[in-house]
Amino acid sequence: MGKRARITAGALLAGALLLTGCATDDAQSSATAETSVQGLMETHGLAGMDAVEIIDSLDRIPLSERPTDLIASVMPEQLVLSSATEETALELPDDAFYLSIAPFINQTHECHFHSLTTCVGELSNEDVQVKIIDDAGDVLVDEARTTFDNGFVGVWVPAGSTGTIEISFDGKTGTSNFSTSDDSATCITDLQLS
Repeated sequence: MGKRARITAGALLAGALLLTGCATDDAQSSATAETSVQGLMETHGLAGMDAVEIIDSLDRIPLSERPTDLIASVMPEQLVLSSATEETALELPDDAFYLSIAPFINQTHECHFHSLTTCVGELSNEDVQVKIIDDAGDVLVDEARTTFDNGFVGVWVPAGSTGTIEISFDGKTGTSNFSTSDDSATCITDLQLS
């Protein structure tokens, strides 16, 4: 074997070892991340749940029992869970969009992406009538609901829809528009009842 062939063979061997080392590190990193995510889920009683089940579970937690070390943000296409040291994103269904609505009479807060563990609305545990109609005039939701302890009511609507939300409570009614684009709000806090 000539000098040039030995150099090329040596370079290829070194490159192969380098690539193998990267693959092993990536695999170890991936395994560590997976273990970390499982730990995050187990710590908060969410192990084995998908994103839809986690949203439902966290929305229903009484305010006094909410985890203070977990942030759960509902984005248009993902549920992002994070703690001081860990973060993971779970995909939401392609055909559905989650709207978390906090009707109010006197006070509200600005919000764009709903935080299942930190957002608080005014009307806690109240019976409301929710009606959601898309721009084509189709009724997507028309039912009585009770707001969660956090003052929100959560509904799933078809992805790709836009329309109007109407909520009635104690003789008062309010409306707000919604859309389900990639940057649309999942947290509706501008629906004032009058």
